[in-house]
Amino acid sequence: MTDKSLAAYLAESADVIRAAASHVPEVKMTQAVSLCVNALRKGKAVLVCGNGGSAADAMHVTCELVGRFLKNRKALRCICLSDNPATLTAWANDMGFDSVFARQVEAYGEAGGVLIAISTSGNSPNVLAAARQAKGMELSVLGLTGQGGGKLAPLCDVLLDAPSAHTPLIQQAHLCFYHYLCAAIEAQMAE
Repeated sequence: MTDKSLAAYLAESADVIRAAASHVPEVKMTQAVSLCVNALRKGKAVLVCGNGGSAADAMHVTCELVGRFLKNRKALRCICLSDNPATLTAWANDMGFDSVFARQVEAYGEAGGVLIAISTSGNSPNVLAAARQAKGMELSVLGLTGQGGGKLAPLCDVLLDAPSAHTPLIQQAHLCFYHYLCAAIEAQMAE
């Protein structure tokens, strides 16, 4: 359990989210939205990956884009690379966990598409491998990480790094980032 009160924890969370407003310039989010919208308008998929809580975030992003976020509109082509346990476990068992996402980028990715790579540390080996695979196939890479972006940063076309090194606080900022991203993508794709 935390040694903080709920009010103190919520205040700390709010501080990180408030700091993200100045840490991540609006132009970066505009670029992130443009990457995704341009890919979707060309019929290219947005692929999303992450581990653990970030895998759950990848699923969340995907459901908002495939289903709906705030508007009734056409489904958007988005694939979560952590959604298929048979593929994940078969590949991890036979070939290793470090390449489970890269293999799926190879299968589903196309030049002009986008990979949204989520890693709070920016150092997850399988997320890094997916980003390298994406770059090699001429997909754009949008990274969601903690402060600085870790090893993922130089692989990203756009990096949205939460201004924290504490995983739960990073994930709370990521939720704000991708909810905004989904709303903005939806608004432009519904035009």
